Amino acid sequence: MRHFLFHNFRFIFALDRWIRLRFTKAGRLVLGSLIAAGVFSVDAQQTLAYQLFSLLLALLLLAMLSSRFFRVRLTVQRDLPQFATEGETLHYQVQVLNHTHKLQRSLTLIDNVKWHPPSFETFLQAKEPGHEKRNWFDNYVGYPRWLWLMKRRKGAEIAEQTLPPIPPFFLSQSEKPQQANASYSNFEASLTLKMTLTPLRRGYVHFTSMTFTRPDPYGLFNALYTIDLPDSLLVLPKRYPVGSLSLSGTQKYQRGGVQLAMSVGDAEEFVSLREYRPGDPLRQIHWKSWAKFGKPIVKECHEEFFVRHALILDTFTQQAHGELFETAVSVAASFATAKRSQDVLLDLMFVGTQAYCLTTGRGVGQTDKLLEVLACVEACTDHPFSQLYPLVMAHLASLSGCLCILLNWDESRQHLVQLLQNAGIPILGVVISQTELEIDHNRFPQVHVLQVNAIAEELSQL
Repeated sequence: MRHFLFHNFRFIFALDRWIRLRFTKAGRLVLGSLIAAGVFSVDAQQTLAYQLFSLLLALLLLAMLSSRFFRVRLTVQRDLPQFATEGETLHYQVQVLNHTHKLQRSLTLIDNVKWHPPSFETFLQAKEPGHEKRNWFDNYVGYPRWLWLMKRRKGAEIAEQTLPPIPPFFLSQSEKPQQANASYSNFEASLTLKMTLTPLRRGYVHFTSMTFTRPDPYGLFNALYTIDLPDSLLVLPKRYPVGSLSLSGTQKYQRGGVQLAMSVGDAEEFVSLREYRPGDPLRQIHWKSWAKFGKPIVKECHEEFFVRHALILDTFTQQAHGELFETAVSVAASFATAKRSQDVLLDLMFVGTQAYCLTTGRGVGQTDKLLEVLACVEACTDHPFSQLYPLVMAHLASLSGCLCILLNWDESRQHLVQLLQNAGIPILGVVISQTELEIDHNRFPQVHVLQVNAIAEELSQL
């Protein structure tokens, strides 16, 4: 039964969207009155209801027919920023050009974002905020949950923009009307608008098209003009203020991989000169010696020792879209952007569809790249936490410190923290929780519990 209801949600949702897009507020009032009059006019003796039904039906048919004569030729260009941040409203510009010889009035611009219907498995596992307060019927049928998933997966809310009159080519600049949130080009019949977008989640927001609507002369039914304009915007995770983190720990030798870092070793001086061997980096060539001896000579330097920290993100949870996991990603992004020495390397480690390790710092990579990865990270719902062990163990010998962001405090997570402590690696562990947790601070002195409802305050006190 629930499977049958789930497959009908898309039809109900599409019908509701079509009505809201096509009918104005007055039109929806007339449509509702038409349906009510049609119910009462079933009784042939209800002549007033029958007459009202006929009148409203004729009015709506005339409005729908008049919308067929809407003719316009417009082009539009969207100017998006490079990034957005979850929960922070941003503004971007849209330029509209009128290619007709008429003054276009009463237009409304709608920027369309792609909808991503959830799968039946995601629908069953998800729990929308406030679900415990809903009645049993809504929880069983699940349409409010489906709407919440659709809105979240859409990624952003974009406010509709009412356009001022768009002049044709032959109008002069002095004849163009002015509006606070719009400006006109000096050389052509174009209009620049400021659109408002509110990101609802991290990850990519995919734009599909732009729709111009204009009501019919009765103000009941909208005519549409849609322009395909695909684009995308990456929404970064929400971030919280974090103080400067200083994990104790010594520099460790980094075998390969960091040879192309910003500088070589801890000393400016080289050890000696030697002949070039295949595989030596070109930037180690000593050009004066090559010119003197007529063959490539390279500088031999001290081995490279760096302070290297790991940022371990726990992605193992049953709630793919849960508040707990999203908070953990935000905490990871906050740690990634916290102030640290330029000589510190930071490795982001997590398991998604596969094991990932991304290194930033000291010329190897920028923090923006790390945030882009965190913006798209997904929960791992079908593997145990122990899948993370091999990734951490592979980098254990080169780590100087470790930041652990955990979603639970069970045996497997305690075992990972114990392994790091036994290896002599200083750690700072945070457990994201919605309930009170007891931690043995004698055994795990640097593990803290952060409550979801007070995450910003508690994170700033670490």
